Amino acid sequence: MALLYGIIICEINLEKDGKKIVEMSEGVKTCDMKKILTIAGSDSSGGAGIQADLKTIAAHKMYGMSAITSLTAQNTMGVYDILDVSKTFLENELDAIFTDIYPDAIKTGMVSDKRLIEVIAKKLTEYKARNIVIDPVMVATSGARLLKEDAIETLRQRLLPLASLITPNIPETEVLSGMEIGNKEEMERAARKLFDSYGLAVLVKGGHSINDANDFLICKDGEFWLSSERVDNKNTHGTGCTLSSAIACELAAGKDMYSAVKAAKEYLTGALRAGLDLGKGSGPLDHTYWTRIEA
Repeated sequence: MALLYGIIICEINLEKDGKKIVEMSEGVKTCDMKKILTIAGSDSSGGAGIQADLKTIAAHKMYGMSAITSLTAQNTMGVYDILDVSKTFLENELDAIFTDIYPDAIKTGMVSDKRLIEVIAKKLTEYKARNIVIDPVMVATSGARLLKEDAIETLRQRLLPLASLITPNIPETEVLSGMEIGNKEEMERAARKLFDSYGLAVLVKGGHSINDANDFLICKDGEFWLSSERVDNKNTHGTGCTLSSAIACELAAGKDMYSAVKAAKEYLTGALRAGLDLGKGSGPLDHTYWTRIEA
């Protein structure tokens, strides 16, 4: 008997015309591999979006699934075109996933159209999704705007209330909270406002010149500053996608919010420190760095 990808394969010895033959029979599925769903846009250069999410999920030794919201023509220098999927297609993607392989955690990323946000909110509610991490992607690393103006209010009203955690950076926090942020105290006040408004955990990422790579987390267990070194690496394409999908993995593994965020930040720091250098602009991270370390 052998264990192959979490499925017990039993060898059954039979005889036919006096000769022994071996047939393989699928037995009980015993694999406890966690399943993670990313609902986000596709990055043709592979550094952000669902590509970054799936690499991160695989690095955490979990099973990744994706519902694509948009196709983007982009590379390390910019976003050149965006093509949203239809509302019906996204509904079909989510139905196909939830009715077959139910996810243990979900991460949402780029969703540029309010109609698609409404679909996601409807389906997450319908299927009673859990461990939802929302990365409210509004602007790409290159500066390209990724969220339409009329979609912001739909994001606030329909999707944020469903989240276990949201992971806005400083500019996104300013938009969502309606507050200007220029120091650590203002980061804390904005996070508290979002926490009180939506009743969810909030991780405000401080990588936009306010401090080093220090983030502020507020959740039901308290308030925490999570510090980490600022890695000297210009290649930061997909850092937000990577962090949010890593947090989803850690939540699926059963960690509490603080521990999940802390572990995900450590993973992200390592992916930056690995120093992958691809492309002519802000390049991608090395998502699989620790698989080579383990080897």
